[in-house]
Amino acid sequence: MTSPATSPVAVPDTTPDPAVPPAPATDLAPATDPAPGDRRRWLALAVVMTAAFMDLVDVTIVNIAIPSIERDLSASFGAIQWITAGYALAFAAGLITGGRLGDIYGRKRLFLLGITGFTLASALCGFAVNSEMLVASRLLQGAMAALMVPQVLAIIHVTFPAHERGKVFGMFGAIVGLGAVSGPLLGALLTQWNLFGLEWRPIFLINLPVGIAGVILGRRFISESKAPKALRLDTVGVVLVTGALLMLIYPLTRGRELDWPLWGFLCMAGSVPLFAAFVAYEKVKTRKDGSPLVELSLFKVKSFAAGIAVQLTFGISLGIFFLVWTLYMQIGLGWSPLHAGLTGLPFSLAVSTAAGLSVQKLVPRFGRKVLQTGALTMAAGVLLYLWEAGQYGAGITTWQMVPPLVVMGLGMGLIVAPLTDAVLSDVPRDHAGSASGLINTVQQMGTALGLGLVSVVFFGVVDDRPATSPSAVTTAFTDGFQNALGWVAVVLVGIFLLMFALPKRRATGVKSVT
Repeated sequence: MTSPATSPVAVPDTTPDPAVPPAPATDLAPATDPAPGDRRRWLALAVVMTAAFMDLVDVTIVNIAIPSIERDLSASFGAIQWITAGYALAFAAGLITGGRLGDIYGRKRLFLLGITGFTLASALCGFAVNSEMLVASRLLQGAMAALMVPQVLAIIHVTFPAHERGKVFGMFGAIVGLGAVSGPLLGALLTQWNLFGLEWRPIFLINLPVGIAGVILGRRFISESKAPKALRLDTVGVVLVTGALLMLIYPLTRGRELDWPLWGFLCMAGSVPLFAAFVAYEKVKTRKDGSPLVELSLFKVKSFAAGIAVQLTFGISLGIFFLVWTLYMQIGLGWSPLHAGLTGLPFSLAVSTAAGLSVQKLVPRFGRKVLQTGALTMAAGVLLYLWEAGQYGAGITTWQMVPPLVVMGLGMGLIVAPLTDAVLSDVPRDHAGSASGLINTVQQMGTALGLGLVSVVFFGVVDDRPATSPSAVTTAFTDGFQNALGWVAVVLVGIFLLMFALPKRRATGVKSVT
């Protein structure tokens, strides 16, 4: 789940709020915000939300169409792996850099560059004549998403004052929930309809009108913003962090396909000292010219450091669940892509509903307890699902899945929107791009770790059960699904405990980090 954040550049709104005490002095640029009644910022929000939704859908929409792509392009198994993994690798590797580039050169500029490139890459995917062209286009698509996505959260952060961000992040959480499940459903519909005889290609071509509209409207309604002090791109930092991320994520992505070779483990182990070298260099870079790729001082902000830890762990749980759930329904139970996609709708609606309520109504009153309630609620839904899978076996129906999915969706909705707000609440606006890039990168890393763990907690069980008949396959996948859900529940309890490090109440005002 890109699982599942961006922000276009806009002028900070500093309209005084009598309920919010004045913020301490900072080195922020002079405020030239739109007037309180100016609707431009809401139109800008609609543009960046649409772009974020487009990216979220694109992460998951491809999986449903893989059999059709394999047949049409005669793609090898390795190529199929790269069609899905290439996007995630390019996306994760470029997120931190994309966020910092927005701080330096302007978030509107980078957002428009990213959405333009994303749209062109989608066209190349849709018109790919062979698997090699499709893989290359997916890599380009992921790289462009890395430029576009960090700007979304950064723009929201600098465009809306503290007293409006709750409503905005509630809307953002709803979009996250909708995008998480609508991708597979949309992919199933577009593939099954076979529009104009194009088979799988419309899953990419649908981005064209959306992307073109985003570019046109973004140029008109998004205001520019950047870090007020002069920054330079930390090229050494880019090389170090990109190399460390690739050394960690690539083996996790390809490990099971390659039977977990020794070099994969050495590569993952080698990423640790490379990350350490990156941190050491960033400290030197900060002292030297004040233009590091990552503002390490952000981690002195308790809400940011704790929120990043929660984001990483939450990404692990989502990475495990969504892949295992899809395999369980389509291979284990033999359901069609459309059947599986429709089954996810109650989950999506529950996430959207809870996300909207959590930030606007619940967090102001109950604070951190809302997120902790969400973690426990989601864990309860997972355990209910686990019980039903064992109770009903191959005879389980969509309607029997609805209760646990709704409970899980409500729990997730109570987490996604407030968590984003909590992580960014005390981050200075001049580092909003860097911070949002970190949030997205950490979540992608968590998802990659979760996908890697699927090989252990799911396929480790499935591979031990010989597939001698359709009923044996169903039994194997049901057992694997139950085992994976048990681990997801354990991770969610861990998230609940980590959340004690979050502030009890949402901080107000903008603070400087020293």
